[in-house]
Amino acid sequence: MSRIYLKIPVERAGALIGEKGGTKVELEKGTGSSIEVDGATGEVVIEMDASSGARDPSGVLKARDIVNAIGRGFSPERAFRLFTDGQMLEVIDLKQALDESRNQMRRIKGRIIGEDGKTRRIIESLTGTVVSVYGHTVSIIGEYDEIIVAKEAVAMLVKGAMHGSVYKYLNKEHAVLKKRKMSLWEEHPALKEVRPREAEGGEDPEGVD
Repeated sequence: MSRIYLKIPVERAGALIGEKGGTKVELEKGTGSSIEVDGATGEVVIEMDASSGARDPSGVLKARDIVNAIGRGFSPERAFRLFTDGQMLEVIDLKQALDESRNQMRRIKGRIIGEDGKTRRIIESLTGTVVSVYGHTVSIIGEYDEIIVAKEAVAMLVKGAMHGSVYKYLNKEHAVLKKRKMSLWEEHPALKEVRPREAEGGEDPEGVD
């Protein structure tokens, strides 16, 4: 797969391109790809950059995931977590769980974000993921085990669970994730590293509009 076509919301094209094209250039260099962005339609073409000598199509796939992440509301800084091995992107389409009612969609998105972003920050803090609520989607970036926990928390909120119950679940799973990670570090000391603290509010989400 040396060429990929996709489309992002037009209003996110500027974030993908970046000031003076800086974000797009950084993404191209980091993945060995060439990226074309149509700011009028949101259409994006990603292909291997022959001039860079790249031959591994995995760079194009990584570029695809980062483009999709930016298109789903993540800031480039947060989306660039996907450069790190083991980090994955999961996109949840709320339309599959809800009817077409705009009011219902707005209410559920509000539950996931929480007052002043509190609930989203708690999900991020206790799972190690970053979360963006944008349009009719909830997107999560993190390691596989972390995403599973964050997805369940989102599912609980969509189904109407009390926030207190969701926080209790997250605290319990946080301890499990921490224990699992410590065990992994003990088995493989070279894997132990300090993850830089993510800036809060690092995405440009549509929020509950």
